[in-house]
Amino acid sequence: MSSVAVNDSAPQGASASPGTWWLAVRPKTLPAAAAGVIVGSVLAWADGGFAAGPAFAALGVALLLQIASNLANDVYDDERGADTADRLGPLRVTQAGLLTRAQVKRGMTVALTLAFSLGVYLTFVRGWMVLAIGVAAMVAAVAYTGGPYPLGYHGLGEVFVFIFFGLASVVGTYWVQTGTAPAIVWLMAVPPGLIITGILVVNNLRDIEQDRAAGKHTVAVRIGVRATRAEYIACLAVAYVMPAVLVALGMLLASALIVWLSAPVALRALRPVMTVAGRPLNAALAMTGQTALVYSVLFALGILLAG
Repeated sequence: MSSVAVNDSAPQGASASPGTWWLAVRPKTLPAAAAGVIVGSVLAWADGGFAAGPAFAALGVALLLQIASNLANDVYDDERGADTADRLGPLRVTQAGLLTRAQVKRGMTVALTLAFSLGVYLTFVRGWMVLAIGVAAMVAAVAYTGGPYPLGYHGLGEVFVFIFFGLASVVGTYWVQTGTAPAIVWLMAVPPGLIITGILVVNNLRDIEQDRAAGKHTVAVRIGVRATRAEYIACLAVAYVMPAVLVALGMLLASALIVWLSAPVALRALRPVMTVAGRPLNAALAMTGQTALVYSVLFALGILLAG
């Protein structure tokens, strides 16, 4: 029997289980998706432009796109044979047979539809450019592992994550509230973008052998373990140096350096990245996500205290 037939005959009752769908959306990834929205919103507040409606809509879009991307990754990696019973990462519901491919694709469609609905609201607030950017983000969320040219399979995953969960998240959140996008907003989009990119770097480091066998040409597969570890260090290093540079240039107040209090979390993530391989890297994956959230919350606190 083909793998498609086996998967598509999974228990239909699984769709009624909230716990199964909770596994499918990968809740541990969602706090990181909020990081850019937090940074963009607090910068808007500092400039007197904070607007609660657009801010919360931007947060909703970010979370829903993360969920859609997770579901797409779950089902399309299964279709392409990248996920097997020997996978090292957390359980994937499609591969495990907890949900059928059709069910996961329907869930992905629901998440994208809800994100689009919020995007329509933001379009009325700020103009048609919002819709164009939103549609591009939706396409990219699916195209990361789906479609005729899956980005993640061709070494473009880091680019996708940095652009949409860094630049678009921070700058877009600020812009829908204020209608502008000054240089400081673009520059402060870099740290959360790089830390969240670091999550993908750890994921690809963990799966390097499985991805190589499946023909998934991630950056990690292309450059090897040592260079991938260096890539991760670079992501964290630039994220923590950037605020100091901006303070030195007078673009941020010194209170922004409170983000350095998140460094212990980052170091806890860094240690396993540098010393272990395979399944133990799941802990580093979670801690990198925690780093992104704690970093952004501390940045917001620093800006609020200075105001």
